[in-house]
Amino acid sequence: MTSFPELGSPSIPWTNAATVWRALLALAVVFVMLATTGWTAVRGNQAATDPRAAALKAWLHGSIGGVPLPSPREDASGVARFFASLPGAQRDRLADRYPLVVGNLGGAPAELRYRANRAALAQARTAEERRTHDSALTPAGRYEATRRMHRFESLLGEGRQILAFDPTGPGRVAEVFGDLDRASRVSVVVPGVDTNVLTFEKSQRAYSAPVGMARSLYAAERKASPATGTAVIAWADYTSPVGVGMDAATGKLAAEGALRLRKTVRDLPGASKVSLFCHSYGSVVCGVAARDLSPRVTDVAVAGSPGMRAEHASDLHTSARIWAMRDADDWIQGVPHMEVGGLGHGADPVSPAFGARLLSAADARGHAGYFAPGTTSLANFAGIGVGAPASVRCARDGSDCTEDLGPADGAAAA
Repeated sequence: MTSFPELGSPSIPWTNAATVWRALLALAVVFVMLATTGWTAVRGNQAATDPRAAALKAWLHGSIGGVPLPSPREDASGVARFFASLPGAQRDRLADRYPLVVGNLGGAPAELRYRANRAALAQARTAEERRTHDSALTPAGRYEATRRMHRFESLLGEGRQILAFDPTGPGRVAEVFGDLDRASRVSVVVPGVDTNVLTFEKSQRAYSAPVGMARSLYAAERKASPATGTAVIAWADYTSPVGVGMDAATGKLAAEGALRLRKTVRDLPGASKVSLFCHSYGSVVCGVAARDLSPRVTDVAVAGSPGMRAEHASDLHTSARIWAMRDADDWIQGVPHMEVGGLGHGADPVSPAFGARLLSAADARGHAGYFAPGTTSLANFAGIGVGAPASVRCARDGSDCTEDLGPADGAAAA
């Protein structure tokens, strides 16, 4: 079973020359990828002031109508009871006064979180606009501020439903497509490396970014089953690795992201069933999260995965079905699927020995093509997302990936 040194579990000892040689080979492949892709491993996640920390400090000392505010660590049910006890005007007042807290507070009503995050985005946009005129910044710094200002303006667009937002450093964000409160099925898209507020959406290669992925999946799910109430979350609410470097080759950021992903799922409103769609390093996050996922998660599907920090699907210890796909043109297949001393992410999820249900990705193109409209990969994701896994197309060289789905799944597919 794969080790988790970043979580405090023992690592595999480097006891012989063969083991060391395999680790060096893995490092060599990583650096070759750096040289050939143009991605950089020397950029770090930017340090910056933490406006959310200041907001949390103010929240802890605040009150409404003489009643203390709940701890941000309160479970979602307790937070929900608190907001249910307040009249609408007081709820709105808290969202406007503490937007960076309420907008990220599990258990707060979804519509209230959207309102709070609109306020937080407006404040962040104003702050970046001021920075564009700051003569103390370098031209590069002012350019970065301009890009962030435009991104925040875009996220403030009419009808957008921002479920989480934190402008600190590279930034974190999550957006909902559909009616989260009424959905019976919720899909969460978990992206990989180089995900932050600036890359959350793209005008070029739109379906390689979280917004494009989620929007495309939501449209495909509605087409697959118009009668099913669905919602899709573009979830970039974790700190991802910057480029294909040491952070991407280890599980530290995945472990931190997994804690946030588990909480996101636990805090979803209602009793909806949940499916996770995990791309690239996002599949590492999902693999770590799987060890303690809410039972409402029925399916975890990975695409272009470097590994799930496991040697076998059974090592994930989850009741959720594990699905995997990779198209023939995906460069990720050249990454060593191993783990030694915390380096690497374990076995290849599309290898028969791993034990995942193998999905077809026959007409996807490259590492970032799995969510493109019209592809078999997207249609497969949509079938899983609407609760009709028996409708998917299995990989040509795999066994029947729809066997033993159970009577409920067969009924949904019909």
